[in-house]
Amino acid sequence: MDEALWAVGRATGIVGLGLFTLSVVLGILTRAGRPAFGLPRFAVTLVHRNASILATVFILIHIVTLLFDPYAQLELIDLVVPFLGEYSPFWLGLGTVGFDLLLAIMVTGLLRNRIGRRTFRIVHWSTYALWPIALAHALGTGTDAAAPAFLVFAAICTAAVVAAVVWRLTPRFTRPDVAATDPTVPSAPAPHRAAPPTIGVRP
Repeated sequence: MDEALWAVGRATGIVGLGLFTLSVVLGILTRAGRPAFGLPRFAVTLVHRNASILATVFILIHIVTLLFDPYAQLELIDLVVPFLGEYSPFWLGLGTVGFDLLLAIMVTGLLRNRIGRRTFRIVHWSTYALWPIALAHALGTGTDAAAPAFLVFAAICTAAVVAAVVWRLTPRFTRPDVAATDPTVPSAPAPHRAAPPTIGVRP
């Protein structure tokens, strides 16, 4: 039973990291306001939200599973206060910091209409810090951290996020709200409308 809990905890952590990586990349693509992977913007936004929800679910399963695993030696306080755990306190503490940031993002997302868009966006930017913290936590505490398959997986996740962030910082990245007000950004041509019929009107 203990081995099963440990295996589920490891697997859900890895899946959660992968989904979180996808969410970060799609979040950047969504801000660009452009189609991606052959999908329109609204579809990219929908996949981004679903990936975020699934990542949160897997991370919660990861945490709850390890909480009942005697090998992890987790206490309830370890879920909120970092660097107090018995097992790898520093690397485990990074996971706690990431979980605290995730809770802040979830709460502000639920209260988005009440706290205002500006506050929501400021907190939402913490995902750029949450992702490397989650990756470091996986590399530091995971028993599969030295496995070649996991290292390849971590390298792919890193390459995807770094490429998206680098593109986000280039001049080619243009948000839809900026494109609407910046005269240097070419706008799409207006759709052609046929002239109204002149029935009953003599030349």
